[in-house]
Amino acid sequence: MRAFLLLLLLAACSAQPVAQRPPGTIVRLSDDEVKGLDPQKISDLTSLRVASDQFEGLMRYRGDGGAEPGLAEAPACAALVCRFALKPDLHFSDGTAITAETFARGFARLRDPATASPTSKLFDAIASVEAPDAGTVVVTLKRPLPYLPYLLAHPAMAALPLHRGDSWTAERPLVTSGAYRLTAWRLGDRLTLEANPVWHDGKPATPIIRWQPAEDKLAALRRFRAGEVDTVSDIPPSRLDWARRHLPGAVRIAPYAGTYYFAFNTRRAPFSDARVRRALSMAVDRKWIAEKLLGAGEIPATGLVPSAIGGANPDRLGHDPAAIRRLLAEAGYGPGHPLRFTIRFNSGGDHRRVAVAMAAMWAPYGVEAQLLNSESQLHFAALRAHDFDLARSGWIADLPAAENFLAVHASDAGAINYSGFADPDYDKAFAAGLAGDPAELAAAEARLIDQAPILLIDFYVSRSLVGTDIGGWQDNAMNIHPSRLLYRKPR
Repeated sequence: MRAFLLLLLLAACSAQPVAQRPPGTIVRLSDDEVKGLDPQKISDLTSLRVASDQFEGLMRYRGDGGAEPGLAEAPACAALVCRFALKPDLHFSDGTAITAETFARGFARLRDPATASPTSKLFDAIASVEAPDAGTVVVTLKRPLPYLPYLLAHPAMAALPLHRGDSWTAERPLVTSGAYRLTAWRLGDRLTLEANPVWHDGKPATPIIRWQPAEDKLAALRRFRAGEVDTVSDIPPSRLDWARRHLPGAVRIAPYAGTYYFAFNTRRAPFSDARVRRALSMAVDRKWIAEKLLGAGEIPATGLVPSAIGGANPDRLGHDPAAIRRLLAEAGYGPGHPLRFTIRFNSGGDHRRVAVAMAAMWAPYGVEAQLLNSESQLHFAALRAHDFDLARSGWIADLPAAENFLAVHASDAGAINYSGFADPDYDKAFAAGLAGDPAELAAAEARLIDQAPILLIDFYVSRSLVGTDIGGWQDNAMNIHPSRLLYRKPR
């Protein structure tokens, strides 16, 4: 009898039931819960991915991470003016016509301080968006912008249903301009998108997309193996080898346009002293962290701009134990006066492992680093309130451009400049770079490395799981995978 019960218990533990789902559905796990539905009032990756599925602009994202014409034909550009002819017979999902005025009104709303858009500064180089007639949109720039097509594919610049009034995000189905429209959303459970019946490109390859938040990365891995979901946005590095062995063909690793770093609070001692920041930065063995501790293909970062979008990754500080001790001594720290501070990091990922490794690397220099862990919302609230010594941070590209990474550290960057770095030489070089001199952007990056307001660690890689029966997925540096292009392969 005992043996029989044991067999039943083992069978229950090993069972992997496949969840029932409607035919023609692809289920995608996101990193987090969607934070909002208005593309002009969100900035987190999960919300932006869902917004891109629903809202289309003059341009849209391709499967390879680039940009292509969306609701407009290819633009005709001369100097700082680009003219976009809208495609014929465009409508929102409620049947309302999409005209040039839709885009002019949307841009005015984006730039209105009352909207409080967290991404509005991305569009500072656009002087105006005008509608000379119903079928023509004219975009005028303040300066040359090589990545304008990509910028116009951002969901904040999409055709939005502002004709529905102030409460349009509460409507079901949501009125949209892209391939899908939201029909149901249960917080903490699922968000269902169904094909937009009047989308200008016809029916998307998959009629229903279900986005679900991943409760944690290990649970996401189990759900994928059980066949409950089709794509997972991240794999725990500690389980990467296991996934490669047990999920052949499903693991997708690719260089990613993102930089992982920790921010020093330069507003107060000890990190108001650049010598201390440089010393600690020099003492970190990034190669060991990237290749041994993480080991998923991450590249050690000694520069800010990722290699995936053409960054040079210059190493200006090097690793010199004698110089590290000298800098700390000059700043007043040594055996009789140890440097003490707290490393703050958020839950999830490998932040604790990296923090522990850095503390161990600093210990031989008489540095005593304590650890402070909190969940993500509290962590980033503390960064915005300047309540930290050294804190886990990083940047994922909004645009495949060096200036997108450098802008974060300008003195006028606002709340996203967690370190509080304010350096006139950096600002001057960055401004000259924005005016069109690539050498000045490189000079700004060099100045940032020398002053070390951030402690660079590595360049990200994307670590996705994609069902072997799912087609249309292309690995790319921007980690963009539009749902409209995904489909289930015929058996």
